[in-house]
Amino acid sequence: MKGLFTRIVAPVALLFLIAPQMTSSAAGSDQGSLLVLNKSEGTLAIIDPATLKVLARVPTGEAPHELIASADGRLAFVCNYGTVERPGNTISIIDITSRKEIKRVDLGALLRPHGVTESSGKIYFTIEGSRALARYDPVAGRIDWIMGTGQGGTHMVVVAPASGKTYTANRDSDTVSAIEPAKASGTWKITQIAVGKGPEGIGLSPDEREVWVAHRGDGGLSIIDTATDQVKETLKVGRAPIRVKFTPDGKRVLVSDSVGGDVVVFEASTRKELKRILIGGVPAGILMQPDGRRAFVASTQANKVSVINLEDFSVTGTIEPGRGPDGMAWAK
Repeated sequence: MKGLFTRIVAPVALLFLIAPQMTSSAAGSDQGSLLVLNKSEGTLAIIDPATLKVLARVPTGEAPHELIASADGRLAFVCNYGTVERPGNTISIIDITSRKEIKRVDLGALLRPHGVTESSGKIYFTIEGSRALARYDPVAGRIDWIMGTGQGGTHMVVVAPASGKTYTANRDSDTVSAIEPAKASGTWKITQIAVGKGPEGIGLSPDEREVWVAHRGDGGLSIIDTATDQVKETLKVGRAPIRVKFTPDGKRVLVSDSVGGDVVVFEASTRKELKRILIGGVPAGILMQPDGRRAFVASTQANKVSVINLEDFSVTGTIEPGRGPDGMAWAK
């Protein structure tokens, strides 16, 4: 009887020892939610990144373009850009757990909020129609800072947490605005950096030493040295590059070419082109999985999001989030 008990209990005990490891490995960095905005239908799709299944679609304002999640992963902040006839002037705040819009921030005369990012708990966003950049404080529930860029088409934005500098891509003025506190006077300093034609996509290296800016109008990409705020190199990408994302380790950069239909992968240190991944359907928004294993690319006209394995650059799956997907974010 004792031998029978041993033969039964030992395998069961072994199963309990390895089960947590199996569960943790399977979940891995898939813990969290993939968020995708559907411009053409005005919804936010909440997606399980492990199964690639859409869990919910939450209504937003009209024609949402970009979004960001809060640092704690509870909320999503959606810039409602609007249409040609009806410029948007709101930001939808969505509770990811309850899958509901809990607040819509009225921006008044500030028109066409677009690019958005989070830094130190604050939400920074461009106001394309008002040639400005603004900051929303979720705790206070108000806009606590507005800075004019004086440039046309202030479109996308990145913030360097260590230096406090902010960079915007201004597609109608062919510039990048570098905005930083002027410590001596307590005011702000703005440097306008001339780049190629029609800059849209902008990416900040994880070490904050470089800003890469894709020019939709001439197919090029400018690399800006953040120490000097000068362009130190220009690359040729394709026909109409519009988004730029660094991998979390900073070693590679992905650029989406909306007209060429592919995603171009560069080695960040050497600027060498490593791969062109055919996506099709007007590839636009790019999102990196936090652990750097996968990237997600939204194809606006094809109504799909492609999943890219960053180890071998293969497309491993697709998601159908809704109509006109573009902006994406990861909620931890």
